[in-house]
Amino acid sequence: MSESASKIEKDAPPSSGSSEASDILDLRDDEGWEDAEPDEEETQFISLLDDEVFTDIMSMLNHCKDKYNFDFLQIRKQLGLDFYGNVKLVNFIRSRVHNGQLIEPDISRKDFNDESFLKPVLEDDALLFSLDELPEIVEIPQESSTLDKGKGVERSTGELVARVSELEEELRRIQFQFDDYRATVKETLDKKWDDKNTSGPSGAGKEEKRDDDSHYFSSYSYNDIHETMLKDAVRTDAYRDFIYNNKALFEGKVVLDVGCGTGILSMFCAKAGASKVIAVDNSAIIDKARENIFNNGFADKITCLRGKIEEVTLPVDKVDIIVSEWMGYCLLYEAMLDSVIWARDKYLRPDGLMVPSHMNMWVAPVADPDYVADHIAFWRDVYGFDMKAMQAGIHEDAQVLDMPATTLCAEPFSFLQLSLHSTTVKDLVFKRKWQGRLKQDIDALDGFIIWFDSFFMPSREDLVPEDARAEEWSKAGKKGVAFTTGPGGKVTHWKQGVMLIDNTKEKPASRKEGEQISGELEYTVPEDNSRALTVGLTWKFDGEEKEEKQGWRMR
Repeated sequence: MSESASKIEKDAPPSSGSSEASDILDLRDDEGWEDAEPDEEETQFISLLDDEVFTDIMSMLNHCKDKYNFDFLQIRKQLGLDFYGNVKLVNFIRSRVHNGQLIEPDISRKDFNDESFLKPVLEDDALLFSLDELPEIVEIPQESSTLDKGKGVERSTGELVARVSELEEELRRIQFQFDDYRATVKETLDKKWDDKNTSGPSGAGKEEKRDDDSHYFSSYSYNDIHETMLKDAVRTDAYRDFIYNNKALFEGKVVLDVGCGTGILSMFCAKAGASKVIAVDNSAIIDKARENIFNNGFADKITCLRGKIEEVTLPVDKVDIIVSEWMGYCLLYEAMLDSVIWARDKYLRPDGLMVPSHMNMWVAPVADPDYVADHIAFWRDVYGFDMKAMQAGIHEDAQVLDMPATTLCAEPFSFLQLSLHSTTVKDLVFKRKWQGRLKQDIDALDGFIIWFDSFFMPSREDLVPEDARAEEWSKAGKKGVAFTTGPGGKVTHWKQGVMLIDNTKEKPASRKEGEQISGELEYTVPEDNSRALTVGLTWKFDGEEKEEKQGWRMR
């Protein structure tokens, strides 16, 4: 799953605390601490027109003027903008640059008149905080430069003193405006956007249709989800190891990172020798990625673009490698692979490489009476009360759990392989036959689990067998890098998708070792949520006529 998609389950970072924390604050034994002054954080001004970063505002504006012939000060003077007009102008320019659009030299007020441009494009944009520091362009009348009779100098000085007074008064006014800018803009815009979702005089009208993309991308704007993914060493190490162990593949190449998140994969590629990396993400996390990239010295190699990969304009026609961490729960939850395939067909060279390159998907029946007793039967007797109402929906939604390998009551079955160099979007909605043979006696069949294995192969010509298992692949020292999200490997943040059978209607039958079970597995996308996933399964034991069927949602 992209560093840029909503997870069903997030692992909260562990709390910390110890007596050492209080000791740190005990300053009784420190000498001279009264005179210590806190370090001031250096303000960073990100260029309006590219990813260059400067330590002062005028250096940044002069860069835009010298390199792009774009005079921000002259434009704001020509348009006669007030404080809020300046804010809109900055955010208008940044939004067009982030979307890969050109900035026309003849900007007019109507281009950025919409109040949506009051909302900052960059989080904590230093330029917005420093608008009151910008100098005015003062045109001195011709006669004021005349020095004859000594009166010209006096008249020029007097006029400039008056102008300074005007500017000081303007500065005081702007400072008052700026104090409540951040508080009032958010409140105003949020109210306006909330109003768009209602109709009628009561304000309690019909809610607009859910925007699946906005919900999806906004969920990746926060640190916690990226922290969870970055701390998943199985996941992150696999990308790092493949990239660093194959530097010859990346040396001098152009790489596209789809859903770049914090920028970690882009920086791996740049450090491995890529000549240019284009990092694309439609989440606000792209602003943090840009800072991460600058702070680590890769601003000259990595270009960050905000927007959907289908909508941004890349600065190149083709790329040599596409790297992306697009995998979701049960592999296809969140539907990010659709965008990766689109990017592959649009931008990847015919001999280009997809990283990762192959996915093998697995299903297995499970019997876990302990889990059923602890989390399902539990509701039938809670301190003597029947709370079966809490069971509602518990068998309708797929769970994301780390299942012990001992709960698998049959060998896993490989039901699908996706080769990222050739897979199409049509391949992502499917029906597949599956089968298995019980390897132990069980009291009841409790459900099924689904997981995937990822393979990173250094060549398009490398083949991965459809029944290849990542844990065995790695142990055998075969080419490339592989990892599993299944119960046979180290747990990942994906864990496994668990589909519990609804056995509450009738008592399930016990089963014997050696019994054969078979059925069909189906992946579909629900009409009401393009980012969600529905998993359907049928199953039947040999010798029985009745085929069981159930579906589960991931939303």
